[in-house]
Amino acid sequence: MRKNTLYMIFKYIKANTVLLMLSLLLALITVAGTLLLPILTGKGVDLILGPGNVDYEGVLALITFAAVVIGITMIAQFLMNLCNNRMVANVVERMRRDAIRKIQHLPIRYVDGNAYGKVVNCIIADVDTFSEGLLMGFSQIFTGVLTILGTLVFMFTIDVKVTLIVVLVTPLSFFVAGFVSKKTFTMFTAQSKARGALTGFIDEMVGNQKIVRAFGREEESMEQFEILNDELQKVSLKAIFFSSLTNPSTRFINALVYAGVGVFGAFCVMDPETAMTVGELSCFLSYANQYTKPFNEISGVIAEFQNALACANHFFAFLEEEEEKDAVDLLHQVVSDAEERKESKGNAATEDKNAAKTAEEKKQGSVEIRNVTFSYAPEQKLIENFSLKVSPGERVAIVGPTGCGKTTLINLLMRFYDVKNGEILLDGTEIQEMDRQELRSHYGMVLQETWLKKGTIRENIAFGRPEATQEEVEAAARKAHAHGFISRMPNGYDTMILEDGGNLSNGQKQLLCIARIMLTDPEMLILDEATSSIDTRTELKIQDAFATLMEGRTSFIVAHRLSTIRNADTILVMKNGNVIEQGNHEELLARKGFYYELYQAQWA
Repeated sequence: MRKNTLYMIFKYIKANTVLLMLSLLLALITVAGTLLLPILTGKGVDLILGPGNVDYEGVLALITFAAVVIGITMIAQFLMNLCNNRMVANVVERMRRDAIRKIQHLPIRYVDGNAYGKVVNCIIADVDTFSEGLLMGFSQIFTGVLTILGTLVFMFTIDVKVTLIVVLVTPLSFFVAGFVSKKTFTMFTAQSKARGALTGFIDEMVGNQKIVRAFGREEESMEQFEILNDELQKVSLKAIFFSSLTNPSTRFINALVYAGVGVFGAFCVMDPETAMTVGELSCFLSYANQYTKPFNEISGVIAEFQNALACANHFFAFLEEEEEKDAVDLLHQVVSDAEERKESKGNAATEDKNAAKTAEEKKQGSVEIRNVTFSYAPEQKLIENFSLKVSPGERVAIVGPTGCGKTTLINLLMRFYDVKNGEILLDGTEIQEMDRQELRSHYGMVLQETWLKKGTIRENIAFGRPEATQEEVEAAARKAHAHGFISRMPNGYDTMILEDGGNLSNGQKQLLCIARIMLTDPEMLILDEATSSIDTRTELKIQDAFATLMEGRTSFIVAHRLSTIRNADTILVMKNGNVIEQGNHEELLARKGFYYELYQAQWA
C-alpha cells in the first residue's frame, strides 16, 4: 500500500471534523449504554434468588431503567449512523470533484495514453467501493474499539483472573486478522486493476459497435472479453476466498474465549472462597461475548476495508499524476476572480471600460515557430528543427501525407503538447510563458472529430459563450448553414440531443461545431478537416462562411482535400515532420513538386 494513502484518507475526513467528533461522541454513548445492560442483567439475576424469594420492586426498577438505557442507545446509534452517512457522502463528493478538476489539469498526453474506461472506473467504481468500506469502517470500528476497551475495564472490576484469560487469548485474533488482511490487500489491488481493464474494453466495444459489426469482429471481441473477464474472475475469487477466512477464524478463537470464561467462571462461583455470584458470572459472560463480538465485526470489516484501501490507492495514484504547469496560473486565477467580482457589481461604466480594454488587448495573430523539435515517443522522430513565420491575418494551409505532423503542429500551437526544443511565439510572446487558458482563448478550433454534449442544441452551440442570447445563437447557426435542419427538428433549438450527438448525422454534428466557433468569434482559427463530414454543396457554403470568418484573422487550415485550400495565402507541404514546399496554390502547381503530385493524384 502507498505510504500516503491513509494520510490522504484522513485529509479528506479532516474536512468533516465536526461530524467526526459528533459520531465519536454518539459512539461513546452507544457503547456506554450497551455495556451498562449486562450490569443491570446481573443485578436482576441476583434479585431472583429462588421461588418466593424475588425482589419484584427491585426487578421492576431495573427493567424501567434498562428500557430508558435501551431507548437512549437506540437514538444515539441512529444519529451516529446519520453522521457517518453524511460524512462518507461528503468525502465521496469531494473526491469526485477533485477527480474531475484533475482531468481538466492533466496533460493531453495522459488523456491520449489511457483508456477512457479505466479513468471512468477509477472515478466511479473505485470511489463507490471505497465509500462502502469507509462507511462500514466508521460504523463498526468506532463502536468496536470502544466496546473492547469498555468491556475490559468492566471485566477487570469484576474479576482479574478471568479477565486475564480473555486478554491472553486475544492476540490470536489479531494475528489471524493481520495475516489475512495482507493477503486480501494484494488480491483486491489486482482485482481493481483487472476491473479497470475490463471496464475500458467494454467502453470501447459499446462505443464502437458499428465498427465491430461492420468488420465482423464479434467473435474476436468476445474472445478478448473472455480473457479479461476470466482474469477478473480469478483475482476476484482469490480476494473473496482470503477475505472469507477472516471472520470464521476469529469467531472460532472468540468461541474458545467464551468457553474458557464460562468454565473458569463456573468453578469460581462454586468455590466458596471466591466472591463471584451467579449474577456476576452472567454479567461476565455477557461482557466476554460483547468483548469478542467486535473482533468478529472488525475482522469482517478488515476484508472490506482492504478492498476499499486498494481502490483508494488506485484513486490517489490518479490524483498524483503530473499536471500541466503554467508560470502564471495563480496570477490568472486572481485576475479572473477580480473580474468576476467586478461583473457582479453591475457597474455599466466599469463594464464598458473592461470591454474597451479587452478590445485593445486582442492578439494581432503573428505566429513564429523557431527551430522546434518534437516527438510523442523518444524513439520515433517526428518534427525536427521546424521553423515558420506567419503574419497577422494570413491563411496558412497545411497539407501532406498521413503522419507527416500536420495535426501535431496544431497540438503544439494550442499547447496540448509542449515542444521538446525550440520555441513558439504569439505576437512576440513565447507561449510557454502564457497561461494555457489565455492562449487557447485566442483560438477557435473545429476538428474532424466532432464532440457534442448531452443537452439542447442551443446549449451545444453556446458551449463557448453560455451567456449568448437566442438571437446570437441563431445568427451563428445561420452563418454555419445549420439553421435549416435545426428548424426542422421537433423542438427547434430546444431539441435534446444524445451524448456525443448520437441522434444526429455526422454532417449535422459538424455544422453545430462550426456554429459553436462562429458564436465565439475568435481572433485566430484552426480548422482541422472541418468540412470532412459535409456534402459538397454544403461544403461550398461553409467555405464562403469561413472565408468571411477568416477575414483579418490568422488561420491554420489542415486539409486532405486540396480543392478546399486554393485560396490560402500560404500552403505548407509537410513530409516526415518538415516543410518541404511552401507557397500559394498556383506557385506550388507550377513547381511540379510533391504538392503537384498530391494534387494530380486526387484529381486522377
